[in-house]
Amino acid sequence: MYEVEVKVPADLDAVRDQLEANDGTRERAIVQKDTYYDAPHRSFVETDEALRIRRESNPEAGTDETRITYKGPLLDEESKSREEHETTVGDGETMDAVLTNLGFEPAATVRKERERFALDGYTITLDSVDDVGEYVEVETDVETEADLESARDGAYDILERLDLDPDEQLRTSYLGLLLES
Repeated sequence: MYEVEVKVPADLDAVRDQLEANDGTRERAIVQKDTYYDAPHRSFVETDEALRIRRESNPEAGTDETRITYKGPLLDEESKSREEHETTVGDGETMDAVLTNLGFEPAATVRKERERFALDGYTITLDSVDDVGEYVEVETDVETEADLESARDGAYDILERLDLDPDEQLRTSYLGLLLES
């Protein structure tokens, strides 16, 4: 599976108004705490990969979930599209211990408050990221690389409908933005 994602800085209140005007459907609000790891056998910074444990809480539903995610290198110059593998983990602390014992070292933690909406087959996420700022992500998943371009063009269309400029897109991860600040 491939994730197609486009991220731009934004005023979240203005985007909420545009989502309402475009019949976007609010799905949920969540808080995520992502711990990223460095590999002992290669530099993820150099290979443009990521390995993280994500702890997610949904205050509205009173639920918590932990997942581990591997993200491959970026696949194109126009978006943050990449191969991604993710699965749930029963115990985040135990998963952290497994990784640490295998030589992976925690590199940084990114905390964000997210509000998710659905619009025309895309997920629109309004992010408030601690020590980084406010951003909007438009994303979808596709099965094959052949579908990347049309999915990316659809994401650009969604951004324009929300009065956002696809040319302001950032391909840097929140981890990268945090480390740059």
